[in-house]
Amino acid sequence: MEHSQSQDDSKGKAISTTLSESEWDEPFTEEDLQAIEAAFEAAATSSLSKKRRSNPDDEVTDQSQSARRRLPSSVLALQHPNAFALSPCRQAANIRMRYPVLKFGGRVTYSRTAVEVEKAAMEILKTVKAKTNEMGQNAVGFDIEWKPTFQRGVPPGKVAVLQICGDTSCCHVMHIIHSGIPRSLQLLLESSSILKVGAGIANDAVKVFKDYNVSIKAVEDLSYLANHKLGDSQNWGLASLTEKLISKQLLKPKKIRLGNWETKYLSKEQLQYAATDAFASWYLHEVLRSLPDAEKLEKVTADNQSEGQAVSCNYFQTEEPQAASL
Repeated sequence: MEHSQSQDDSKGKAISTTLSESEWDEPFTEEDLQAIEAAFEAAATSSLSKKRRSNPDDEVTDQSQSARRRLPSSVLALQHPNAFALSPCRQAANIRMRYPVLKFGGRVTYSRTAVEVEKAAMEILKTVKAKTNEMGQNAVGFDIEWKPTFQRGVPPGKVAVLQICGDTSCCHVMHIIHSGIPRSLQLLLESSSILKVGAGIANDAVKVFKDYNVSIKAVEDLSYLANHKLGDSQNWGLASLTEKLISKQLLKPKKIRLGNWETKYLSKEQLQYAATDAFASWYLHEVLRSLPDAEKLEKVTADNQSEGQAVSCNYFQTEEPQAASL
């Protein structure tokens, strides 16, 4: 009798086990599971999957409820709405990536021989002189490029490219590693009446002097001007200032920025990069120049607040006697 009952219990357990396994696998076939895993494999990272599998709270641990099944960890991970939320840093980077790219859309004049550079410098002098007479402006965006070195103890190359931009129509990119600095370009650089603007331009001027013995006069650092206008004290670069002032990206790909600027001929990408930097320097200077000084702005704000308080006081002073006379 007991033996028969034991057999019945064993049989019942076997049936129960068979039914449980059947219920466990019934919702998804092996092909279904593979399809699910393949669909979410790119979304669920390996570290997140391990974390989910090691966390007992995310798994079905109640074995008594045979009708419930445990989904793949990748599916469980996607059930959490914040599982793939970006961190603040990645969110900020994502916002910056939405900025439109600043790109010079005018004519890029490339000169690499002494005659071509001489002609380009004369054109710049003529344009700046005309602008000074008509609008009283004489600032040009200025920047330089050189071939970097990646060996300790080996100095970087001489200034290879010098780019100047004074408006939205044309930027001049001069390959001075081949042409040198002819007389007209030297006059332009040493002119005290032509303001050269750029980020970190003082360092650029020092390098040009060391490499070519030409002293660049009348320079203005955009970082200093930005702090003066914005009431800040940051060391602004051209890219960060572009984002701050006009909400655009100034791309600085290392492949171009750290490339060979001493090559025989500059590539289209190098020319666009150089021209855009000079244009950005000129354009950001125009934007900053149009802003009021931070000190003046604070004074105007303080004066307006004082006037508002005076008006308020006068109002109550004129209202009190009228109330008393009634």
